[in-house]
Amino acid sequence: MDSKKKLSAEHSQTLLGILKARFEKNTHRHKGLKWDDIQAKLEAHPEKLWSLDEMEETGGEPHVVGHDAKTGEYIFYDCAPESPKGRRSLCFDPEALASRKEHKPKDSAVAMADAMGIEILTEEQYRELQQFGPLDTKTSSWIATPAPIRKLGGALFCDYRYGTVFLYHNGAESYYAARGFRGSLRV
Repeated sequence: MDSKKKLSAEHSQTLLGILKARFEKNTHRHKGLKWDDIQAKLEAHPEKLWSLDEMEETGGEPHVVGHDAKTGEYIFYDCAPESPKGRRSLCFDPEALASRKEHKPKDSAVAMADAMGIEILTEEQYRELQQFGPLDTKTSSWIATPAPIRKLGGALFCDYRYGTVFLYHNGAESYYAARGFRGSLRV
């Protein structure tokens, strides 16, 4: 494992404390799951704990939202009320970033997610996440975009307005101060 992607023992304990407190405060997000099982899994996979720390540091407020019985993995999503502040003003992917001639954003959502070791939410995951919401009532979040749409220069994003999740499109090279992305992580 890349030593840069490993937290110190002290930092790991601090993050585990934050995640445990969030787990205990938001029991509606993870019915039937036990913190001790999740913590054991996280401690066995320090690279995943590093990714959760990246999610936390960028404002995502990661939280366990499910368990995949087939793989035994726990599923974390960014559950911050608005699109994570440290992940806004990004175009969609590296191709879109490279296509901008001027006023380039600092990064792209896809590249940043890859660097963090997480996946951008799909439309289905985004809609599932809204059962804990409403989330993104003032912001929006890029979501995974099907290849045919991306091939034509577009990308998809969602937000929550008027009691409804809306799915929109935009040019992949666009970026806005109120648009970021939400991620998922399997541990």
